[in-house]
Amino acid sequence: MKSAGGREAAKRLAGERAAEAVEDGMVVGLGTGSTAAFAIRAVGRAVDSGLSVRGVPTSFQSRALAREVGIPLAGLDEVDGLDLTIDGADQVAIGNDGDGSDGEWGNLLKGGGAAHAREKVVAAASDRFSVVVDDSKLSDRLDGPVAVEVLPDAHAPVASAIRELDGEPSLREGSGKDGPVVTDNGNLVLDCAFGAIADPTGLARALSSVPGVVEHGLFVEMADAVYVGSEDGVEVRKIA
Repeated sequence: MKSAGGREAAKRLAGERAAEAVEDGMVVGLGTGSTAAFAIRAVGRAVDSGLSVRGVPTSFQSRALAREVGIPLAGLDEVDGLDLTIDGADQVAIGNDGDGSDGEWGNLLKGGGAAHAREKVVAAASDRFSVVVDDSKLSDRLDGPVAVEVLPDAHAPVASAIRELDGEPSLREGSGKDGPVVTDNGNLVLDCAFGAIADPTGLARALSSVPGVVEHGLFVEMADAVYVGSEDGVEVRKIA
């Protein structure tokens, strides 16, 4: 089993390798989470060395880190589009036989940091979406809980609708505070267990159609490349 230090090293390698694709003049989406943070810091070092870029943060967390390392920031309404977004994932499907022939390869689960709504908007606005993970995040098939951001007043009917989709929803509770997690958008999060997800595309469409759902953590056919860090270095897996 990989040690915590080994995982951190793998995350750093993946994040820093992905940041090498950032070029002068780019508008870059800045993801949320521990692996994306390594990429943000790497971009900050490049900016300090003279690279000219603008960053579009996906959360309060990524905005604060980007400011700390000196990356000039812009909002989505201040740019015509993004050249590249670099973000992490909670799980990346690699397909049952490892090569994606079953159509699973490259689909993602995100939302562990409750920033998936803005993360999806920023990624969708980008010409390229690069995902950075350590190799513990790879799975034959997506089977983790699906984070569903919901309007506060709608959490009960949305939970009922998710049960009708054979999911088991639970309201995400805060740590270090009483009450539920509240997203940067002022909404709540339902973590929804579906077991192994046989049809990510179908489930994504079904969740999106539920009134009261703001966004869900299934990122289907969105990634262009996955940077996988491990003890042996970084493998870059392109997605056709």
